[in-house]
Amino acid sequence: MGRAAYFGLRGSSLGAALIWAVILPTYVLFGYYNGILGSLLDFPAWLDRFPELDTSSPHLTAAQKAYNSQIQGTIVATYTLGALVGACSCILFGDKLGRKRTIMLGAVVTCIGSILQSSSFSIAQLVVGRLITGIGFGAISATAPNWQTECSRAGHRGFVVMLEGLFISAGLALQAWITFGMSFTKGDVSWRFPLAFPCFLALVVLFSMPLWPESPRWLIKKGRIEEARYVLAAFDDVPLDDPAIADEVQEIERSLQETGKGKFRDIFRNGPGRFANRAFIAAACQCFQQMGGINSLAFYQTTIFRTFLGLDATVARILSATVFSWQTLVAPIGALTIDKVGRRKLMMFGAAGMGMCMAIIAGTTSHPANHQATQAGIAFIYLFSLFFVTGYLGLAFLYSSEIAPLSVRTPITALSTTSTWVFNFTTVEASPPGFDNLGYRYFIIYAVINWCLILPTVYFLFPETQGLHLESVDRIFLESRNILQPVGVAKRLRAHAHIGAEGDVQLDEEQPEEKEEVAR
Repeated sequence: MGRAAYFGLRGSSLGAALIWAVILPTYVLFGYYNGILGSLLDFPAWLDRFPELDTSSPHLTAAQKAYNSQIQGTIVATYTLGALVGACSCILFGDKLGRKRTIMLGAVVTCIGSILQSSSFSIAQLVVGRLITGIGFGAISATAPNWQTECSRAGHRGFVVMLEGLFISAGLALQAWITFGMSFTKGDVSWRFPLAFPCFLALVVLFSMPLWPESPRWLIKKGRIEEARYVLAAFDDVPLDDPAIADEVQEIERSLQETGKGKFRDIFRNGPGRFANRAFIAAACQCFQQMGGINSLAFYQTTIFRTFLGLDATVARILSATVFSWQTLVAPIGALTIDKVGRRKLMMFGAAGMGMCMAIIAGTTSHPANHQATQAGIAFIYLFSLFFVTGYLGLAFLYSSEIAPLSVRTPITALSTTSTWVFNFTTVEASPPGFDNLGYRYFIIYAVINWCLILPTVYFLFPETQGLHLESVDRIFLESRNILQPVGVAKRLRAHAHIGAEGDVQLDEEQPEEKEEVAR
């Protein structure tokens, strides 16, 4: 490889290029897919083509509405079911293909699914298209966070990966404004174009991915040391023979030796590296991202504005688009604070705030005839977006990648991403009948989950990883003996650490229980 590789970009310029060329379109695509079908559910042309999904027409009986609600929830959720399969598939081939090729394969499959969806003439074709789209993007979603995390520097990793939340929010806003514009058109183009548009973003990912470096940690794991040295030198913007590169390679190799080579079955047992403990934390973090209540709002936001708050279709669509635009505007709050206040505080802040918002939304939507209550309900939907994007949207992907050791990072992040899609499917499937049967009380469930499950779990079980090199996170678990100890061990190690020139946390080599220095 010559110095002209990666268009001659090195250091921070190379890191920025990866973000804008790959991560931005990938996570805009993530947000777009998460909201698009919910925005189309009340389009006249959509209901004419798929009358089985109509849940609001006045001529429907109560039994028909209930049945159609179940069908609607299932159709919307088939995408997440496919994503679950795609994420699980990374357990089998993710480490074999590598980060880049897995993302590229996912982009191809995603394009095929989008074409099938946008050309649908029957429910069966729509279901198949959504399943295939989900499989493709599930593989991308399980791999892209690893690739970005492993290519980022420790002192700024939080900021870089938290940009994912900004891009997901931008994708949600993009689909909302596109569907708002298309709502003024007539015929099938009103819903076919919004379903076809994601192909453009998937093609950007597909054709830009080969131009950029592979994860240096994956290369070292596969014994491709010289390639890894070149990539590390490019990211650090130092000569290939710089001693720091040799040290970094040795420390990554040492981490692999300490935690073992790692197979899928290893993540279900602890051993010295506490793999099962770490797999549980990663999966729980991704579960909490979904179970905080975001999907009951994001997927069915227009329905909530119309059904619970009594707004007309045009106003509901405008509000839905502005909620996602607001979420995009406030997303930098988390990105700018994550490397200062840490992961734990932001997650607890998010859970406490989301629980409060859900409780108040439940109260306000119980009085749709009260104009002041309606306004308050709308305000707290906006506020919920702030707490969610700050505490969980991008942070869950970051934390799940950080907590996993290199030797089993692919299976653990595949498992945690599977958790994302399992609970995404659960909430999307449950929401239509939940709204129909429980009404405003459905929101109370999420308030309880945030306050009584998510908040205490983060406080007692999730150790702080802010500023640590990925290899240094291993020490927290190597020195822990049970599931409750990592939080305390992390605090003790950080108390004796010092801050490096780039803001990274460098652990003291002389810790009493330390087995061996593993900081990168």
